[in-house]
Amino acid sequence: EKQFKFALTGSSARKLKRGAANLLAGRAFVYNLFPLTVSELQESFVLDEALKFGTLPEIFTFQTSADKARFLKAYTETYLKEEIIIEQIVRNLPPFRRFLDVAAQMNTEIINYSNIAKDINSDPKTVSCYYDILEDTLLGFRLHAHHASIRKQQKKASKFYLFDTGVARALAGQVDYDLIPKSFEYGQLFEAFIINEFFRRLTYQEKQFKLSYLRVNEDLEIDLIIERGDFPPALIEIKSSSKVDERHAKGLLTWGSDFKLSKQYLISNDPDTKQFSSVLACHWSRAIEEIT
Repeated sequence: EKQFKFALTGSSARKLKRGAANLLAGRAFVYNLFPLTVSELQESFVLDEALKFGTLPEIFTFQTSADKARFLKAYTETYLKEEIIIEQIVRNLPPFRRFLDVAAQMNTEIINYSNIAKDINSDPKTVSCYYDILEDTLLGFRLHAHHASIRKQQKKASKFYLFDTGVARALAGQVDYDLIPKSFEYGQLFEAFIINEFFRRLTYQEKQFKLSYLRVNEDLEIDLIIERGDFPPALIEIKSSSKVDERHAKGLLTWGSDFKLSKQYLISNDPDTKQFSSVLACHWSRAIEEIT
């Protein structure tokens, strides 16, 4: 008896997920392809270029910054037209366009549905649905607050991370401009890059995992918590600085002991490896390899 294998492909992730692919429940396997990872790019990877323009494969066919920016602007407009307008995912398009601007500006930040709703003249429920659309179309993912309450005042809302730093800059209207080291935008993009890199690599391993974050207040935060089966949880604080000290590990040093048998990392652009009590401070490239 002959056996046949079929592959359903396309840019319309939402249509594949909600349409014909569902008819193959139990017989279909889902594989996601993300922008290129550091391990795939190897010597072609340059951090600042990745932060400015992302790592969509086609980006690497362009030689100049102007062409890369032009591609990203065309990509976001074309993608939105094909994925959102033509498929009529969002009937009332103007609020959604305004939402995309705000969502890009709030990339890596805690989602405040009420504030965003006021900004786009909509309501919180609609804003939540808009974020669902971004997840369904693989434009990004929510990072939920850690479920185990260490303190009652812990923030419960999710963060959102767009899937590519170049696309995030294009949506935010920043892709035509230089990225300034040590700026707020640089730190924001560095965090987004690191968390996306973990998300991509762990997804490709095809092992179950859970990502979350912990914030008690503005000064006490653990940027990423990775839980995988029987592995010790990895607690990660992310800093874009090229020179870190014990002050940068404040969240881990304060709350790390509440996570039994955890491994704690302060990852940054600092090339020197250091130890702050239970916290290993090391360069981001080493940390990603070691943790994944």
